[in-house]
Amino acid sequence: MASVPSLASTVQQRLADGLSAALPDAASADPLLRRSDRADFQANGILALAKQLKGNPRELATKVVEAIPANDVLKEIEVSGPGFLNITVTDRAIVETLAARAADARLGVPFSESAGTTVIDYAQPNVAKEMHVGHLRSAVIGAAMVEILEFTGETVVRRHHIGDWGTQFGMLIQYLIEHPHELDHKAEDGAEVSGEEAMSNLNRLYKASRALFDSDEEFKTRARARVVDLQAGDEETLALWQRFVDESKIYFYSVFDKLDMDIRDGDVVGESGYNDMLTETCRILEESGVAVRSEGALCVFFDDVKGPDGNPTPLIVQKSDGGFGYAATDLSAIRDRVQNLKATSLLYVVDARQSLHFKMVFETARRAGWLNDEVKAVQLAFGTVLGKDGKPFKTREGETVRLVDLLDEAVDRATAVVREKAEKVGLSETEIVENGQYVGIGAVKYADLSTSAARDYKFDLDQMVSLNGDTSVYLQYAYARIKSIFGKAGDRTPAAHPELELAPAERALGLHLDRFAETVSEAATEYAPHKLTAYLYQLASLYTTFYDQCPVIKPEPAREVAENRLFLCDLTARTLHQGMALLGIRTPERL
Repeated sequence: MASVPSLASTVQQRLADGLSAALPDAASADPLLRRSDRADFQANGILALAKQLKGNPRELATKVVEAIPANDVLKEIEVSGPGFLNITVTDRAIVETLAARAADARLGVPFSESAGTTVIDYAQPNVAKEMHVGHLRSAVIGAAMVEILEFTGETVVRRHHIGDWGTQFGMLIQYLIEHPHELDHKAEDGAEVSGEEAMSNLNRLYKASRALFDSDEEFKTRARARVVDLQAGDEETLALWQRFVDESKIYFYSVFDKLDMDIRDGDVVGESGYNDMLTETCRILEESGVAVRSEGALCVFFDDVKGPDGNPTPLIVQKSDGGFGYAATDLSAIRDRVQNLKATSLLYVVDARQSLHFKMVFETARRAGWLNDEVKAVQLAFGTVLGKDGKPFKTREGETVRLVDLLDEAVDRATAVVREKAEKVGLSETEIVENGQYVGIGAVKYADLSTSAARDYKFDLDQMVSLNGDTSVYLQYAYARIKSIFGKAGDRTPAAHPELELAPAERALGLHLDRFAETVSEAATEYAPHKLTAYLYQLASLYTTFYDQCPVIKPEPAREVAENRLFLCDLTARTLHQGMALLGIRTPERL
């Protein structure tokens, strides 16, 4: 379907025509149109233009206004202040624009056929280790960006860079060789082992192997030798290592399933996936002069990165003993993603505390020519999840909070909220349980996504599952409320009526609905899902005002008015549903 123009683009074109007619020398000038609280739109471009033409801005603005012919889009243009244009559009233009959006399955959001390929690195748990609250943000933010970018036309390649390599595997594998039944599944009757059981097995084995490693020097020697075997590709050692990876995946996938996230096996490419590239990466960097040997290690130096002593702090690609660090793996991953996956953008959803590391890795990749004007790398850095007290989120015993426990509690709290309202709506027990899942997980995701990624945020379940305020529950209830209206509408159906005059609440809702496409575009180009959550919250708030001030069913308005209001209800519901889906949040029809 052809692109659906927004009100902003239509108004922009009318102003551009006026500029061309009144000031031919400035035909290509940008009117600098923006949404405004003083009118529907404000144009500020004539101020800059007046400086260029050495003219009086108010006089130029007046000339432009006079050159715009009467039309059915612009109701009023007022010259304000030193030369601003305050623009009010007609009610007809609002309804006709929304009708075009409603006729489009994508609600007017353009789909770019010529977009690039983005590799998103997100949701990066560690093999044989439990996922905790610190793993939440990478998963939730990354999954939302996948949906948003794909919706706008970008080809997205998911990458889960799990921690599946390193010296700890020597200890684990050696212990499993000496205690071969520690990972045996206890499930009966052929039942699949659960994620919790898989993690329990891994935890037990990790603690036992660590205790032996710390107390038995001979075992420690055997474990270190096993690391060498692993890195050398010994078949028996690799087969046992794979058991740890497979067991961990059972657990990972169970957690991601709780998060209502789709994690595909082929997208999980851990640190080990780049082992065969490490030596060549180092050779390329050294031969090109990007990296140099310093005290036996292969290093990359930067003028602006210095330690506390004032000396340069390098990025160590290869250690003096020949071992490879994270930098070698990350640089090899960039090579793979650019050269083999043909990425034009690399997006890393990684904790802000790793910003210096990625700054150095990206700069190294630029010096090597793997990143350039055609291929960019960006860290979507996120802050920390804090407790209600504003301190790092811990249990009462001071332990890191298990992600599974946190999600289960959110679902329990949400289910209680849903159950309170269930009798009034007539929900079955199955619906209560299902909706409790959707509301609880939605609450956790929304709280994360409604905060700018770079900021820390407080994890407060009481607030997250509240029906009031900026929460996903508020949006989900707004959606369910709209859906319930259609069951009471009788023979009246949604229909746009451009000939009607709109009430203030209808205008405000309509103008905001028109912003959906530009908001999705901003969220995609700026990697800013919080802009979409802010839009959706404001949409739900404007709908609440509209619902309170503009009767849809009772007291019964005139038929055309009712149909037009049902049309606004329907478009609001579709926009909420689509917007929440892009955030990975479900919208139950009855709540």
